[in-house]
Amino acid sequence: MFPAGQTSPAAQGVWADIVGQKPTVDMLSRLAAGDPRQLAQSWLICGPPGSGRSNMARAFAAALECPDHGCGRCDACRHILAGTHPDVTVLATDRVTIGIDQVRDLIATSEQTPSTAPWRVIIVEDVDRMLERTTNVLLKEIEEPSEHTIWMLCAPSAQDVLPTIRSRCRIVNLAVPSNAAVADFLTRSAGVEPKIAQRAARLAEGHIGVAKLYATQDQVMADRDELIVGVLNLAKASDAVLLAGRLIDDANAQAQRDVEARVAAEESDFRRINGLAEKDRIPPALRGAFNAIGKKDEVRRRATRRSRDVLDRALNSVASVYRDVAVLQNNAEDAVGLINLENRAAITELSVRLDRAGAVRRLEEIGTARRRLFGNGNPTLVFEALFCALIP
Repeated sequence: MFPAGQTSPAAQGVWADIVGQKPTVDMLSRLAAGDPRQLAQSWLICGPPGSGRSNMARAFAAALECPDHGCGRCDACRHILAGTHPDVTVLATDRVTIGIDQVRDLIATSEQTPSTAPWRVIIVEDVDRMLERTTNVLLKEIEEPSEHTIWMLCAPSAQDVLPTIRSRCRIVNLAVPSNAAVADFLTRSAGVEPKIAQRAARLAEGHIGVAKLYATQDQVMADRDELIVGVLNLAKASDAVLLAGRLIDDANAQAQRDVEARVAAEESDFRRINGLAEKDRIPPALRGAFNAIGKKDEVRRRATRRSRDVLDRALNSVASVYRDVAVLQNNAEDAVGLINLENRAAITELSVRLDRAGAVRRLEEIGTARRRLFGNGNPTLVFEALFCALIP
């Protein structure tokens, strides 16, 4: 027997870092090793945020291109997982929507014959971020792909994609990884101590990326702890205003750190790809492309987008408080457990002060705040209003 959600040795290789998805891994492994004439050319890989849908698409692409169907050691596997294979194109965006010109470029790429591999694979992350007219441009290619092209679209659920697209794709639904599977992954892949891994997995609620953040970045975990305590101590409007201010400041600081680290990594990759050492001057012919990586407007835009992602994660953390309240009110702790175990006493007290309708109403307020936030509402005003609505 293998740990919960972990694949057998035969299904390792490119699948080694796929967490809690053994049935899907087994199915895709068989398809990659089977008759290519029986293989669907348009796929829709669905799973909640953090379930690893993009990683699943990359691993499947590697299994299709690898002579050994996903060994994880050959050049094809290593380049695909690193994002540097010439026949595997990944469209990821940190914008609110995927642009129509980006999709047209993808279509042009998809019609080219693969240069070194059996397939040209096009992976589109967050296809749900496409506007309808952009999706319509993609539709014909999804319906009738070029002979040697495979499309892999990723979205939170099939319902987030237009029916015309999902009806033309083979749908793969990913599960929410169990806490045990996520903790085991953190211990194996990042060397995290088991107790820290278990707590990070529990607080992340099945989101692998968030769990890794909590397990490896002390400040991110500290910010979450401070937020939960702040929500549980809300008593008056001034508390709400102060808590919203601290949250926005923390989110902006984390976003800036993340973007600066990303820019530094991209600059390092640029130097490596072009054969330049860390201290070498950038040749004039490459200077424009290099400077574009750290362009102020682009960095500011990416930081804004990243800040919204951090705030969205904060909304999930706040929602976990009222989820735990509802669990206690319904005597369901033995069945489903609490997320915020460290704050059990305060959550127990809150579950007595609120009635069941009050807990549900606060979860609805969090949903409203999320819609306002992603409707380009002012983050400070959104969270001030939310925290005022949460006061018992």
